Amino acid sequence: MKSCSFFRRFVLAGALALCGVSAAQGRINVVTLPGRDSVQLTIYNSADLTLVKETRHLTFRKGLNRLEFSWANTLIDPTSVEFRALSHADEVEVLDVRFPPRVTNTLEWQIQSEWSGEVEVEIRFFTSGITWSADYVAEVNRPEKLMELAGSVRINNQSGEDYENAQVRLVVGTIRLVESISQLAQAGRPGGSKAVAEEAPMAMPAPPAGPSARGGRAAGALMMADGLAAAKPKEIIKQGLSEYFLYTVEGRDTIPTGWAKRMPSFKGSAVPITSYYKYERERWGDQVMRYYRFKNNRDSKLGNEPLPDGQVAAFRIVGDDKSYALVGRTAVKYIPINEEVDLELGNDQEVQVKPALMNWEKTDLRFDNEGNVKGWTVRETWQVEIQNSKEIEVVLDVRRSFSGDWSLKTEVAYDRVDASKIKFVRPLKAREKQVFTYAVTTHHGVNATR
Repeated sequence: MKSCSFFRRFVLAGALALCGVSAAQGRINVVTLPGRDSVQLTIYNSADLTLVKETRHLTFRKGLNRLEFSWANTLIDPTSVEFRALSHADEVEVLDVRFPPRVTNTLEWQIQSEWSGEVEVEIRFFTSGITWSADYVAEVNRPEKLMELAGSVRINNQSGEDYENAQVRLVVGTIRLVESISQLAQAGRPGGSKAVAEEAPMAMPAPPAGPSARGGRAAGALMMADGLAAAKPKEIIKQGLSEYFLYTVEGRDTIPTGWAKRMPSFKGSAVPITSYYKYERERWGDQVMRYYRFKNNRDSKLGNEPLPDGQVAAFRIVGDDKSYALVGRTAVKYIPINEEVDLELGNDQEVQVKPALMNWEKTDLRFDNEGNVKGWTVRETWQVEIQNSKEIEVVLDVRRSFSGDWSLKTEVAYDRVDASKIKFVRPLKAREKQVFTYAVTTHHGVNATR
């Protein structure tokens, strides 16, 4: 007999076990089921949730049959377990679901079969403990104009169950759980409040009618996840499904519990980037933060899919021998198609910003009847020196914040970020220094000019 933990979780007893034989005696005469014919894992990255869908070929006797399912020592959610016949479906009916006496972590399906022989069946359930994450490597050319971006996914199985020859599908999108799947798995047997996985704002199909629906309390969400997994096998498939995105990993893999593996996801070459720098004293003090800016779109040789949350390691060619140097590491949030991306890579001392207050005056004083100051105007003149000491061109974003009722005069272009902040975006050539000035006038209270 093959050694597989899952084989011990399903047993099938003949009709005699239901006809005058005690529960204990009935369990002695059970036979071990054959192994899985196929198994499919649909893994969400926004919640500790995986849909498992497997098929098996079982031999039924005509009449009553009993099928047991055990989730002991695993993180399977028993409230989500469902069974259905794929062949001879009109001759195989699940009468009810019950729990063996003095046996924990096990449920029984009472199955009436009008067919004697082999039947292909499907068993579906949720489990926790299987997760996936994304990793990216960015390799940038020496002028920092083009980037090669490679993505990979890392799958980790801590569910307590082995999955042999599994097809793996990865879902990018947000799912909310009313109850934790891992807590339900440890509850011993289903009961109490329902465990429902909510997929918003997508509409969820209703659970199937009839006795087969009794085996799973998360049937609606199960069917929704199953619908997300309805793609061609044995191909790399990346498809959008409303606000979700489905990755199908090529081929099949054996995923034992305690196992982790890294698999390639995509690769984009000659992606245009901008070496972009930001200065904002309120956030980083006098540091200038370095970014690689690009867009996840077709013009940038990307844009075929959203990019999930993940860690990025960025490298740059630094010599004629094409040797690489680590620029920095950062984390990125979910990046939709057509969105601009800023990879923050830390402080860079070769780009500097030096603001200096050149003049300050208070005018337009106004007093109330008791001689107290009730309004005034402050005028400040600032000089900003910016310098690029690098051997490449960069773009520098200098942000300045103001409070109160303010107005600005300057000869250089700027943009308003919000009601209290502006930004000067200045391209700088290699080894270039620039100086610009601005004057800001701020009105306080009720002053003499109003």
